[in-house]
This record gives sequence, C-alpha cells and structure tokens, in this order.
Amino acid sequence: MQTVSLKGRSFLKLLDHTPEELTYLLDLAADLKQKKRSGVPHRLCEGKNIALIFEKTSTRTRCSFEVAASDLGMHPVYLDPQGSQIGKKESIPDTARVLGRMFDGIEYRGYGQEIVEELAKYAGVPVWNGLTNQSHPTQILADFLTIREHFGSLAGRKLVYLGDARYNMGNSLMVGCAKLGMQFVACAPEAYFPEKSLRETCEKLCAQSGGSVAFCTDPAEAVRSADVLYTDVWVSMGEPEEVWAERIKALSPYRVTAELMQLAGAQCRFMHCLPAFHDRKTAIGDKIGNAYGIDCMEVTDEVFESPASIVFDEAENRMHTIKAVMAATLA
Repeated sequence: MQTVSLKGRSFLKLLDHTPEELTYLLDLAADLKQKKRSGVPHRLCEGKNIALIFEKTSTRTRCSFEVAASDLGMHPVYLDPQGSQIGKKESIPDTARVLGRMFDGIEYRGYGQEIVEELAKYAGVPVWNGLTNQSHPTQILADFLTIREHFGSLAGRKLVYLGDARYNMGNSLMVGCAKLGMQFVACAPEAYFPEKSLRETCEKLCAQSGGSVAFCTDPAEAVRSADVLYTDVWVSMGEPEEVWAERIKALSPYRVTAELMQLAGAQCRFMHCLPAFHDRKTAIGDKIGNAYGIDCMEVTDEVFESPASIVFDEAENRMHTIKAVMAATLA
C-alpha cells in the first residue's frame, strides 16, 4: 500500500486530492473489505466519536457511516434535519466549533458545497462530505472500487453518464475519471452538460492522467464500447415536483435500456448510485408513473435486474470506502 498520509484532513471533493491519494483510499477500502469478510477485527479508531449531520435523509449513506464507524470502534451520533440548529438558530461556524470540541470527526449531507467547506474551515477536526448539490465524493470512491473489482483496473475504462450531468454525480464522476485516467462521456441534452469551467478543469487533469472527457447528445454514439453505463434519478431531493414534466420530456431519450446496453457490448455493466426509479413499486414511482403514463424513468427494470447490473455491489462498497475515508483521516 502506498505511503500516503491523510490524517487530520477533510474529504470534501475529489479536486482536493491527488490521484495517488484517491488510489490509496481505494486500496485501503479493499483491504478493510477483505478484513470484514474474513472476520478480522479492524477497530482502528477505538473510542472516537463522530457526528453525522443529515439535512438530506439517506439510506445508504447513513447506514454506511454508522456500520463503518462501529467496525472501526467509534460511536456515531446521528443528527437528522430537525436534530440540529445548523444554519437556523446557530451559524455554521459556531456549529462547527461546538461540534469540533465534542467529536473527532463530522459528516455532512445536505445542500450547498459551501456549507461543508465552511464546516471544515471552523471545526478543527476532519469533515466528510456525504453529499452536497455539487459533489458526492464518497459515492465515487464506491463506484471506482466496484469498477476495479469487476474489470481489474480503472485506467482507460470508458464510463458513460446518461441523464442530468449538471449536478453532484455528473460533476464528481467527471472529476474522478479525469483524475484516474478514465474515459468519461456525459450523454445528455446540451443544457444538461456539466458547467463549462469544471469541464475545462477536467480537460487539464486529463492531460496529466491520460484520461479523457467528452460530451455527446446521441446515446447510440456515446455508449459504443463503454465499460459502464451510469445514470441517476432525474429529479434530486429538494427540487420541486414541477420539474418532473420538464425532465421526463428532456431526458427520456437518455433512459438506459437493454438496447443501449447491447450497443455498448457484452462487457458493459450498469451502475446507479440508488435509489432508482426502475419500476412503479415506490410511492413516487407510482405517482409519477400514473401522471405521465410511464413504467420507469432513468433505467428500465429489465436492465436494472439484469446480470449486467452491479448496483448492489456498488451499494455495499459505500460502506467499505467510507470506512477507508474515516480510517485514513482519523487513525
């Protein structure tokens, strides 16, 4: 394992970290995953306490942090959207300084990237980004560990992101691919491409890593020879219901279907950060399905349930990579 030290540092966005540091975290996650599966104790952070601030609720992120903390010997305290005064009765700097006196690390999952950045500025302890509107770095580590497990390597692999590429997942996947020498393609209507300045930053990173970034409006062209087709929900948490009509109209041509998977080739795998609207077995899925006469949104049930789908490997790896981030920054 590489001699990289992240102790005492925060994990806020992938742009903050070198390719060597990201690879180190992936290697550490793989090692901790093997230890857990073999029943080897790895209580590397015995006796520490961490705060988990969730302004946006989550299944995978919360469970990953809590189980990972327990495995590492830590005690997590969960603060739900009503469980703290952050930004309401107490400023973010004041909240950060209070929590930093009580906890050894702080996770934040919520809205603006500026919030988690400000927490890290004032807390005096490592702060971890569990998701913001702009960035989702722990998810990308899980994604890349999963790709590495299935393909053996990352460099040169082609990942195509279909759908709304303007926000946290499109942004973070593009940065991660650019950092680690992968081929990234955003396939969407032009209005849904990542922001120009971030695209330019990633093009510069590719010049160093040997990766590439590309932007395409034609799914059939984009997916050819892809190793991974990746998508996400079309409407994010916190957005108004009114945007569903616009997104369904604009993004339905970018739904991941069996036909697209076949065009990509037999090697291609399907990934999704979850939850996914692949059927109508959820309250939202049924409501939107009834309103717009559709049975799925960003991916068909046929693809989601196919042997090419590795979404649950990906979901499990959230825990192992989050564990690696906490261990690397605290142990």
